[in-house]
Amino acid sequence: MTKTLIVITGPTGVGKTAAAIDLAQRLQCDIVNADSRQIYRGIPICTAAPTPDELAAVRHHFVAFKNLEDNYSAAQYENDVLALLPALWKQGDYAVMCGGSMLYVDAVCRGIDQLPDITPEVRSAVKEKLALSGLESLVKELEELDPEYAMTIDRHNTSRVCHAVEICRQAGVPYSTLRTGNVKQRDFNIIKLALNIEREQLFDRINRRVDHMIEIGLEQEARAVYHLRHLNSLNTVGMKEMFALFDGTMDCHTTIERIKKNTRVYAKKQLTWYRRDPAITWVTPDDAVATALSLVETCR
Repeated sequence: MTKTLIVITGPTGVGKTAAAIDLAQRLQCDIVNADSRQIYRGIPICTAAPTPDELAAVRHHFVAFKNLEDNYSAAQYENDVLALLPALWKQGDYAVMCGGSMLYVDAVCRGIDQLPDITPEVRSAVKEKLALSGLESLVKELEELDPEYAMTIDRHNTSRVCHAVEICRQAGVPYSTLRTGNVKQRDFNIIKLALNIEREQLFDRINRRVDHMIEIGLEQEARAVYHLRHLNSLNTVGMKEMFALFDGTMDCHTTIERIKKNTRVYAKKQLTWYRRDPAITWVTPDDAVATALSLVETCR
């Protein structure tokens, strides 16, 4: 295994993009984006997508390559990345993966179970039930179809609940029976680094980034896609709160503060997820590139 994928991950707002660009420039390689919302066009402010200057500095893959209406999953991402890497290996020995979407990172590094493709009919039926009867009705259905998985899922996470019900309906068996958790072997080395800083500092960075997003046009961006608010691609922090503002259920000040709070909550979830992975090396943003280069030398 002479090829190496270096993963730069960590909580939102910690500084992953800057570190990944610096590292990719030093290694003269491309960046593979691992953010499940930055893959969509039309919402670069909300998703803190790489800027035009950052995209020009290093070639990025899987940024703004899907329409908001497109369905995309971690399983598709795994297949797409594994199909891309051979071409990147022809250019050199390294590729940098950058992003904080936990399932996307795990899909490439560990592999995920093969699940059935959801037909448009099943997806439409689940969406219709959600619209007519609410999330609680789908939670109850999941409890009947797969009580084991229903005990572990976040019952307030609409996309996760819908996905689990879709799988149960499509496969005709409980979702939990399809989840083996087996780790797939890859034919390349994997180095995983997670960036982190003091909690107070991270939260301050998040708060200031939300303020900056407001300044550069988050509200206008959200208004442009408001008519598509039913799409799963827009079920994300920043958009959900803005849509509540437009619906009249929140005032402007509450909306901004709620975006900050929900982003901080998401950052804590990311940290909890990554701390379960013993293969991760924890570093500060300032030490990320030097540590990565040192680990690359060790692999070599």
